[in-house]
Amino acid sequence: MAKRKERVAPPPGSGGWDFRFATNDAVKGWDQVCAAASANARRAWDRITTDPRHRDDRQHPLKGSLGTRAVDGKDLEQWQFEVTSAGRIWYCIDDDRRIVWMTDCSIGHPKATE
Repeated sequence: MAKRKERVAPPPGSGGWDFRFATNDAVKGWDQVCAAASANARRAWDRITTDPRHRDDRQHPLKGSLGTRAVDGKDLEQWQFEVTSAGRIWYCIDDDRRIVWMTDCSIGHPKATE
């Protein structure tokens, strides 16, 4: 099982962003999403590692107090990818290191946005 700060497999393609787990909860959530909706998980991984700031109805920045999050000692903007109708991937973008940090991942709708 992966651990916090490890890469969300597979490795990035040429010019792609490195995608890493920021929390142990994200590791567990990613495993659940992959088991429940593997094609959607792969599509999310492709989109996030290619263009983490792409905007559409499934991928957008979070608002208000959820819009930023401290990761590895830095305040970073936080985004959401709707991996299923209820499932979400939350991630933060570190431009300096070209890393996308998965902060949360769940197959259910996150309580923080209710």
